[in-house]
Amino acid sequence: MSYEIKDLGEARFILGMCIDRDPQSKDITISQKAYSYRMLEQFNLKDCSPVSTLLPARLTLSIDDCPITPEKIEEMKRKPYHEALGSLMWLQVATRPDLSYTVNLLSHFVHNPGQAHWNALKHALVCVKGTVYYGVIYHANGILEPVGYVDSDFAGCKNSRQSTKENVFIVARGPISWESKHQETVALSTVEAKYMAFSCVMTQAI
Repeated sequence: MSYEIKDLGEARFILGMCIDRDPQSKDITISQKAYSYRMLEQFNLKDCSPVSTLLPARLTLSIDDCPITPEKIEEMKRKPYHEALGSLMWLQVATRPDLSYTVNLLSHFVHNPGQAHWNALKHALVCVKGTVYYGVIYHANGILEPVGYVDSDFAGCKNSRQSTKENVFIVARGPISWESKHQETVALSTVEAKYMAFSCVMTQAI
């Protein structure tokens, strides 16, 4: 079986991602500036004043913030929580590893989000307004051997007492893989939480 193909030259734009090549340094930058602006416009935040943090300082979210009365539940159904979180998730998956923790945290309440969760999600979107130019850069003179970093908090989830593990792998001085998620087992100490995060990544690598 054979297929006809056509050489369209160097890729410049694909799936909402802009690919820029520096002719001098040969570095490659992948970003989603245009997608970010469309996302902000979709949720009526295009003219907002950006904030400097993805989440408010000392913010604690839990299932206690979920609505319990039929009236509140119906009110929250009119908020585009799922759509906004999905848009932010695509941004995080493609070019924004810095959004990983925020997306992971807000995803835990997608089944029944409350006003506090919606406010936190809007805060994250407003932060994107000031960071639309963020992306990932791969350097031509960077080492091609992957380097990984792993960390974990301890019992960060207020309800389940699960710890959140995070990891990022870098090639050519740019991230190629990143993750933020709850650990499946509840750790009994900070050291155990960090060891579990490291051992999990090593198991996946093997």
